[in-house]
Amino acid sequence: MSASLKRKSVIVTGGSKGIGKGIARVFAGHGAKVLIVARHLNEAEAAARELSSGGATVGAFAADVTRLSDMEAMAKAAVDRHGGLDVLCANAGIFPQAKIEEMSPESWDDVMNTNLKGAFLSVKACVPYLKQSNQPRIVMTSSITGPVTGYPGWTHYGATKAGQLGFMRTACIELAKYGITVNAVMPGNIVTEGLQGLGEAYLNTMAASIPLKRLGSVDDIGHAAAFLASREAAYITGQTIIVDGGQVQPESLEALASA
Repeated sequence: MSASLKRKSVIVTGGSKGIGKGIARVFAGHGAKVLIVARHLNEAEAAARELSSGGATVGAFAADVTRLSDMEAMAKAAVDRHGGLDVLCANAGIFPQAKIEEMSPESWDDVMNTNLKGAFLSVKACVPYLKQSNQPRIVMTSSITGPVTGYPGWTHYGATKAGQLGFMRTACIELAKYGITVNAVMPGNIVTEGLQGLGEAYLNTMAASIPLKRLGSVDDIGHAAAFLASREAAYITGQTIIVDGGQVQPESLEALASA
């Protein structure tokens, strides 16, 4: 798998931290040329410096996924810097917590625009260049929250993550004629800056509900994304990989206690 990713041109949106940074690190470790995209250039540059310290080719670009012009500029930058575009990791997302009764329409729109519209715009902007690749891949970062599970305060987030999978299932049909595969990784509870902000009690409770008894790492998601982008996954499209330590399998904590 490593060999098939070497020197491939990869974009990772939302790549300056969390899962996106983990995805970028794994691709860079396989020898890919990675462009980290984030709203704030200083954050993207800091992540790029860190990940390129071992000699990897990692650059930074500032763009807002809710603006088509930004996404078009992002795609062109990857092509100009790396000689083409092979992989789009549509990862950018936000998850502000608010229950329905307190949630404002503006907050709902912000999450929809970033997570769902942003995925669409990033794909739309990259397709013209992906069509020219001999190994074109789109990997979306969805979630178990929305498509499989629910959690109070994340109705907007869950709706976008379920929506991404609906988008993927038709996008993979439309883009198959170009050889472009479209798949999604669905993380469970992964240790990130955002998750750590929810508190130690939350982390401990979530770990207790996972059969493997631990939260995942950002690299766990990166490895799944790298597989879907590899030559070995060429005949896989419109599919999802749940990476959650088995979290969605037990019907209750009692089921785990009885194991």
